[in-house]
Amino acid sequence: MIKADATLADKVYEANERMRYKLKEKGCTTVIPSKKNRVNLTNYDKDLYKPRILIENFFEKLKQYRASATRYDKTAQNFLGAIYMASILIWLN
Repeated sequence: MIKADATLADKVYEANERMRYKLKEKGCTTVIPSKKNRVNLTNYDKDLYKPRILIENFFEKLKQYRASATRYDKTAQNFLGAIYMASILIWLN
């Protein structure tokens, strides 16, 4: 299990019963903006939410490497190596 102080998520995951309440019980702060049509808008840390787009962009670039996206590697160790290699190439560009 991964322990975290905060969870960043998109508006799709803003449901109270499914996400917010369960994370609050575990002592985790939710950084999820509310949908526009929600009756009671919730506050979130906008400064903490900003880097989320960088993570999404990284995964989008990682999907461009076909071998890692389709998981051609047979073992988890080789797959992780392919992810590392693609990550280094993304970082260098």
